Amino acid sequence: MKTEKTARTDGLFHQFDLTAFHFDVIYENNTQDANVTFACNEENALTVCLTAHESLPMFIRMHWPFKCDSDCYVLGDAWERSYGDLQFLPLSKNQRAMPWYFVASNQTESFCFGVKTQPNAFVSFHCDASGISATVDCRNGGCGVHLCGRTVTLCTFLYQSYPLPPFESLCDFCRRLCPQPLLPRDMVYGANNWYYAYGNSSAEEILRDAKLHAGLAKGIKNRPFVVIDDGWQINQCAGPYRPNERFHDMKTLAAALKDCDVQPGIWVRLLLDSDDTLTDDLRILRSGERKFLDPTQPQVQQHIKTVIQTIRDWGYTLLKHDFSTVDLFGDYGKDLTETITNETGWHFADQTKTNAEIVLDLYRLILDACGDMLVLGCNTVSHLCAGLVHINRTGDDTSGKSWERTKTMGVNTLAFRLAQNRAFYLVDADCVGILEQHIPWDKNRQWLDLLSKSNTALFVSCANADSVQATDLRNAYLEAQKQHQIQPLDLYETLTPQQWRIDGTIQQYDWD
Repeated sequence: MKTEKTARTDGLFHQFDLTAFHFDVIYENNTQDANVTFACNEENALTVCLTAHESLPMFIRMHWPFKCDSDCYVLGDAWERSYGDLQFLPLSKNQRAMPWYFVASNQTESFCFGVKTQPNAFVSFHCDASGISATVDCRNGGCGVHLCGRTVTLCTFLYQSYPLPPFESLCDFCRRLCPQPLLPRDMVYGANNWYYAYGNSSAEEILRDAKLHAGLAKGIKNRPFVVIDDGWQINQCAGPYRPNERFHDMKTLAAALKDCDVQPGIWVRLLLDSDDTLTDDLRILRSGERKFLDPTQPQVQQHIKTVIQTIRDWGYTLLKHDFSTVDLFGDYGKDLTETITNETGWHFADQTKTNAEIVLDLYRLILDACGDMLVLGCNTVSHLCAGLVHINRTGDDTSGKSWERTKTMGVNTLAFRLAQNRAFYLVDADCVGILEQHIPWDKNRQWLDLLSKSNTALFVSCANADSVQATDLRNAYLEAQKQHQIQPLDLYETLTPQQWRIDGTIQQYDWD
């Protein structure tokens, strides 16, 4: 092991040494010729590389043994979106796998440990009284990867100790994990039609939305977006990406939206498409069926480029691509533990790349095809899309019908992943869904207020607005153009923090 710089710390995690670990490689086959190398070429960092010829490596498991304070609490991240379940847990009670990074803290000092963004493996952590364990998932699908003599840099571990509470520590640490985030030039805000339409919409309704939100944003130089979500295409929640009878001509609609002085955006699900040219041999074989497109196939890659180029030619300036994690790996993040796919025995057409490399290639292809469009990822792998999307949905769906769902999904992801905002991407904690007969305005207006002051994306879903709502929405759009100092305060006490320090003043929200 190459160790130009050793890394050792005292404090919360006593005598932690980044170079003092043991590891094991788990293979699919009996040939075990893999070579794992480690290098500490920068401060507090450890890079892991893997070479294999005949062997089919699946995992590298690593463990750093040491003693840590038993009174600390730990918080991890999520594979893709979070599902209302992020929370600080006592070290002694935390049994869950923590994807990508974690912070351990006693509220006065903190210890952060993770991997840099855009790794070529999926990495998760466990932390307990015996030390830190990491699972480095280097599979292809649910099988070992065929590296064929190639050397791949799997990940770079990074740690930092801070004499600070956890939120401030994690904000700095996330910036260290992602040295080159991709950020929009201006604040992103405006309309998304999903939470009042739920897929049943029309071009006329979208134009009505445009007029409403253009009026609410009157005088704001940075114009709002109007994002057309699922329901515009001929198949529900799938391609081919041609307009249905309610939308007719998407190019004409984009031009009409621009005439309303809003920026047009559109939703796609790129890996589920029944286009006749996309035959079964271009699809992933998983669970006994071929349904989702295999992005390692050149014809699929060209098809994705063509779809995006068509949308660009229509005149849309924001692309929201959705469902790629579940389409690639068969499970949502809420159903995963320490690895990215639960099903074994399947693989992609190109078996020479790791799952993480395949995802990164897909995100790079989409970003490149989008040109000057903004890219919003939904159900995208957080640590892999950092630097490859401008905006990322960090939590599961909020709701226009259920306040409990909005509170659980929206507030939780905003509070516990806010440290990623502008460090990885612009965070999108999801919409304010306005259906007055379902959610009282005194609840939704609080969610609107918090989002408008969070420095994150602000999307609103409403068919209309009464005078009170219109005033609140107008104020929120103005507020969103400012930069605020914001911090959740009661992270240890609840999954949905109610106390927030905003611009030096403590603000109390009544979610319940």
